[in-house]
Amino acid sequence: MKTALVYSTHSEHTSGIAKLIKEHLKSKATEVNVEDTSFDELQKYDLLILGVSTWFDGELPNYWDEYLPGIDDQDFTGKKIAIFGLGNQIKYPENYQDGMGILAEFFKKRGGEIIGYTDAKTYKFESSAAFENGQFCGLAIDNSFPKAKTTSLVSDWTKLIS
Repeated sequence: MKTALVYSTHSEHTSGIAKLIKEHLKSKATEVNVEDTSFDELQKYDLLILGVSTWFDGELPNYWDEYLPGIDDQDFTGKKIAIFGLGNQIKYPENYQDGMGILAEFFKKRGGEIIGYTDAKTYKFESSAAFENGQFCGLAIDNSFPKAKTTSLVSDWTKLIS
């Protein structure tokens, strides 16, 4: 399966998690900077692993917010979509991982199949657009997690999606 790891290379925390994911996938993924890619480029892949953080009051970062309108009318039927999100459940419990939920909804509406749901029971948050039936619609990484926990979550998740 051809896999693309799509994220902004200018986002330090997201880039760090993307590199960790790539290590656990044993370099089976091509890194794609969302700020420099096209719909045609994404169509080359069977699995799109999308990295996003949540900004401000539950918003997408500028790079995703500016990118999505350009692919709004595209069809992602037959594509598997796995999303990893970064957030802070302590400082922003009312919109924890909303960026991940916004991406999931966008790609679902265009035919993409969301994979890689993870259990949310050990997280403490008030509300999340990424929360569905007791799970997150992807890998939820909190910026306050210790490195060992983040590594363990990434390891388990990459086994789930690959």
